[in-house]
Amino acid sequence: MKHIIILGDGMADHPIARLGNLTPLEYAHTPYMDLLARQGRTGRLTTIPEGFLPGSEVANTAILGYNLNEVYEGRGPLEAASIGYEMRPDDLALRCNIIGLADGLIKNHHGGHLTTEEGSMLIGILQQELGSEQVRFLPGIQYRHLLIVRGGNKHIVCAPPHDHPNEPWRKLLVRPDTHFHGNDDGRMTAEETAQLLNKLILESQRLLESLPFNRKRKDKANSIWPWGGGYKPRMQTLQRRYPQLHSGSCISAVDLIRGIGHYAGLDIIHVDGATGLADTNYEGKAAAALDALRHQDFVYLHIEASDEAGHDGDLQLKLRTIENLDSRIVQPIYKEIVRWDEPVCMAVLPDHPTPVEVRTHVNEPVPFLIWHKGITPDSVQTYSEKSCVSGSYGMLHLGDFMNELMKI
Repeated sequence: MKHIIILGDGMADHPIARLGNLTPLEYAHTPYMDLLARQGRTGRLTTIPEGFLPGSEVANTAILGYNLNEVYEGRGPLEAASIGYEMRPDDLALRCNIIGLADGLIKNHHGGHLTTEEGSMLIGILQQELGSEQVRFLPGIQYRHLLIVRGGNKHIVCAPPHDHPNEPWRKLLVRPDTHFHGNDDGRMTAEETAQLLNKLILESQRLLESLPFNRKRKDKANSIWPWGGGYKPRMQTLQRRYPQLHSGSCISAVDLIRGIGHYAGLDIIHVDGATGLADTNYEGKAAAALDALRHQDFVYLHIEASDEAGHDGDLQLKLRTIENLDSRIVQPIYKEIVRWDEPVCMAVLPDHPTPVEVRTHVNEPVPFLIWHKGITPDSVQTYSEKSCVSGSYGMLHLGDFMNELMKI
């Protein structure tokens, strides 16, 4: 049995009055996810361990069966792995967004949806002007980049910018974690690290605001925002954790998901035109997933678009991203694998809800479906947050999902 997980990032949501108190998953036209729910088995899954914020790096790592208390080091190290930066033992790696500020508030977490070329250009300028032996800016994708602080201390409190739209940015500057009372030998103190990062934030604003690139933009990309810092993680590969899994691939436009895949021992497949937004190359991702399944045991296919629509509070866009996932990812993959002699188990789920009326991640269970030829279906007829409450899997927690999947 081969396995594929199709992950619709942030796809789950809340009932919305404008939709007749339906969720976007209930309202959207999703005939193939409904078909798989009707022919398969469903349930709900908690993806965020106690004590962790509901970030995609936490949820996706948990979905793959890892204990976050043992392996979690934040987004930065995952994105370092994704872009091919080999961390040194004394490195602190942080996710470095380029964001938009206006009127003293965080206007957006993406700098007006920068292209990868624009983001790389801005990070290059930041490295040239603010980089040093201690500080390095490394380009990632679109607005998502990497900041390395040699000797930096991870025991700091950073505010993920997508969690704080339209909030005053100065109140969210980096501060030391007062709950940490140990020391990291040979590293800066948490206070020194926070001071350095805040200095870089302020200097980046002065630098980016003055660029001709920003003068002509309605939504300016006028500040860096570091967060999600950590040291080099220690993760067993999925092949060691699940002996029946011999090979696998990860397909995503998002650096942090590629980083998880790297440490999990999966091949990282890059798809031309994969953007992490609603204009991503759905067909290319579906084709890449099918090609990988032909010669490997496992594929983790991650689609970011619904999460971005949720963060932007764009209901119509979120509906479209859900329907695109159904018609341009789930449909072609299902239609192909149902014809294969070798059986394939398909799972579909979000990592967390990103409700459009909240515009940030929330820590709530997500609905999932599992389908393969010959599975005994349960009574659930459609795929949604509400319908899956009645699913035969009930409520699973964290690594239980991957354990159940690998039993098939």
